[in-house]
Formats: sequence, structure tokens, C-alpha cells
Amino acid sequence: MLLIPSFARPVLDQFAPVFFQPTYQRFLVLLVAAILTTGRRTVSNLLRTVPGLAPGDPSSYHRVFSRRRWSTLQLARLLAQFLLDHYVPDGPVFLAGDDTVDEHRGTKVHGKSCHRDPVRSTHSFTAYRWGHKWVVLTILVPFSFAPRPWALPVLVALYRGAEKAQDKGQTKAKTKRKKAKAKDKTKAKAQQRARRKAQASKPRHKTPSELMRQLLAVLIHWFPDRQFVFAGDGGYGTHALARFAHRHQRHLSLVSLFYPDANLYDPPPPVVGKRTGRPRKKGDKRPAPEAVVAATSERTALDVSWYGGGRRDVAVVSGTGHWYKGGAGLVPVLWVFVQDRTGTHRDSDLFTTDLSLTAQQVIETYTGRWSIETTFQEMRAYLGLETTRGWKKRTVLRAAPCLFGLFSVVSVLYSRLPAGTATAGAVSYRGKTEVTFSDAITAVRRQLWLEGVFESHGQAEVFQNLPRPFQAVLLAALAPAA
Repeated sequence: MLLIPSFARPVLDQFAPVFFQPTYQRFLVLLVAAILTTGRRTVSNLLRTVPGLAPGDPSSYHRVFSRRRWSTLQLARLLAQFLLDHYVPDGPVFLAGDDTVDEHRGTKVHGKSCHRDPVRSTHSFTAYRWGHKWVVLTILVPFSFAPRPWALPVLVALYRGAEKAQDKGQTKAKTKRKKAKAKDKTKAKAQQRARRKAQASKPRHKTPSELMRQLLAVLIHWFPDRQFVFAGDGGYGTHALARFAHRHQRHLSLVSLFYPDANLYDPPPPVVGKRTGRPRKKGDKRPAPEAVVAATSERTALDVSWYGGGRRDVAVVSGTGHWYKGGAGLVPVLWVFVQDRTGTHRDSDLFTTDLSLTAQQVIETYTGRWSIETTFQEMRAYLGLETTRGWKKRTVLRAAPCLFGLFSVVSVLYSRLPAGTATAGAVSYRGKTEVTFSDAITAVRRQLWLEGVFESHGQAEVFQNLPRPFQAVLLAALAPAA
């Protein structure tokens, strides 16, 4: 039977109410095995890592994702509650959101489609990948051991591409329909009516921005007494998301990239007396940000925190206005033009729906979202993102979100390690100044082997009696970073 170490018990025990007890015991085994495993995070490979600590039939562990009754939303709520209570107990909560493509093999995988790969694509070449696109919302947690906040995933949604011939199976089905139409027109018309009926019952296509809006709405609903500041890249700097943030301005602020030629207006004038026509929806036209920047000779110099935790000298021009979109109305925004004075970063335009923020706060909030890119890279390197092999709907919608949540769990476990064990197994090299996720997962693995696996088999005392150099070699083999 698997023993949960004392430092991990407060974190893992909070998830118990989500499951029935037998399912929870198997979920714990899979969670610990996912931390200890190096390589693919398939259920079969996880069971190979802890074969003596997984009671029951192996198929029962596969059914945890495919058939058992539990909710990823409930897990996300408990995880978010734990992070806010222990690491961000008061003040504004900074969020970062983005999407990433998780490549997945197979022709019958639920939700699989073709997506643009932003990492390998350039201005002149577009690379595509077959798999899942996950829209991820993270909480930026300021750990004491790190100079910059870590982006810990809490909510994940699967983006479904527009309905097209997404794979070979659909292409073959389309070919069969054409042949049937040629042979029997009556049968083809019946098939066409069935397809239209099925198409009408399908959910409406939602963009990543719309999915992120839903995730933010869930977080606001869970924690109505907290103030959130969300930072997203240009894909999430939409008028609809800005309007949503303005409508919930008591709980949410948005910071994102802006359009240099955005339509900015004054608010509509008040209605005085009787009018024969419709009241105005907007006031006088204001100059676009690019026109204001071109007409401004003096720019404000600032020293701001930059991507990756460094600092940078920039020159800024800022202004306010009401962003207009036909049929959607006005949204008051504060825009900031940022020029990198070192000349290594291109000029950019940012905006926020919180008019009380300063230009420096807007820049630092946006550059702070870069931690989520680090999270995606480290998940691929150390947690086996893109190595799952489930293809059914329930498995797909549970396995990858659990891996995103595992990143948060490992980070929290590392922060709760006993004194003196957090630096064990860490790799140091010239120029390294901060703790990385590889250090965190290595230290957590070592402690799980010592207090969990060895203790479960009654071999903890035997291991302590081994020579210290041999202990170090054994733990280095059992608990590598990747």
C-alpha cells in the first residue's frame, strides 16, 4: 500500500472528496507514479514505475480516466482554493492565459484537429500539428524560492476547430457518402437530412478567446470576493473579452496587446430634452494610438521589469479612450505605447480595462505573463505533455488537464519540502541564479522515494544504513530531472 509522506498529505488529502474511496486510492497511485515516472505518461507506463504499490487489476487504473465518476472542475476549484489561501491570501490575483498545441497520434482521437504551431511557424512559413489545442488559465504564484512568479495551471479547456474533414476517417466517410449519392439519390437525401440534424445538435464553435472568457467567468464565480488581473497575448486582446472585463470590473481587469489603429471615441453626449431620433452610441472620434505617438516628440522614460525577470529601459506614450466596435458598444481603455530603448525588442502597444493602473504597471503585468510560456516548455520536458495515448472523450478531457494540474501540485509540494531537502539533487552551472522546475521535480521525487516508496516496503531503515555515496548514486538514478 502506498504511503503518502507527511509534507504531501495536506496537499493531496484535499482532493479526496471529489472521488469515491476506491477511485481515490487509484488516483493517488497514478498521481505519485506520474511524478516518479520519466518518459511517457501512459497509464501502463505509470504502473510499471510502481508495480508493487498498485493493488488491484491494472484495468481498474485505466478506468479511472475513462469510466469513473469524478469532475476535473471540482479538482480545479480545490487546487485554486489552496493556492489562493496559502500563497495569495490577499490583494489582487494575477492571472496569465494562453493556448498550446498537444500533438496526439491516432485517427479516432476525440477532439483532434489540425492547428497552427506558433513555436515552429515564422512570418514566411506556417507549421501545422495534429492534436489538441488546450486553452490554459494559470495563477501567478510568488514563491519565496523564485525571483519571478511561477504560472501554475488551474483551469483548462479544449479548443475544437471548425468542423471540417479533420482526419482520414472523416475523409473516408465523405467518399462513401459521395458514392452513395451517385448510386441512390433517395438514400443520399436521407443521409443529408441526418447530417443536418446532427450538425444542428452540435455545440457552437468557440474561439480560444471565448473559451478563456468562460474560464475567467468560472473563476470569478468561485471567488467573488477577489480581484483578478488577467494578462494574455494578442489572441486574447479582443473587444469581446475587454467588454466582459469591463462588465465585471469589480472582479476582473484585462491587460493585453492593442491595435495601433484602434477606433477610439469619446463617450456619447448626454441626452438633453426631447429627441426625434436614436441617441448617439459614441461621441467624437479620437486619434488612434499610432497618430498620437507620431505627434508626440517627448516620451516618458521608465525602468520596468521585463520578460524572464530582468529589467529594461523603455520610453512610453499613453492615453485613454473608449474602444468601439460596431454592434458591441464602447469599452473604456488605457493604452500604452512601449518603445524598447535598447533596440532589441520591437515596439508594441498594450491596453488595460483598469484606468487606475499606471503605464509601468501595465507593462510589468503584461511581461509577467511570460511565465506561462516557461510552464508549457517545462511540462513538455519534465511531465510528459504530448505522451498520453487516450482517445475516448472522457480520457482526453481528463488526462491532459490532470497533467497541467500536476505541474501546480509538484510546485506546491516543492515549496513544502522539509528544510534541507529542497536543494538535494539540484544541478548547478555557471550563470544559474534561480530554482528551476527541474530542481523542484527532482527534489520532490527524491522525497517521495524516501518517505513514500521505501517506507511502503519497509526498507527506509535499510536505505539509511547504506554508505552515503551509494545513497546519492541510487537516488540520482531513481530521481533524475527527466
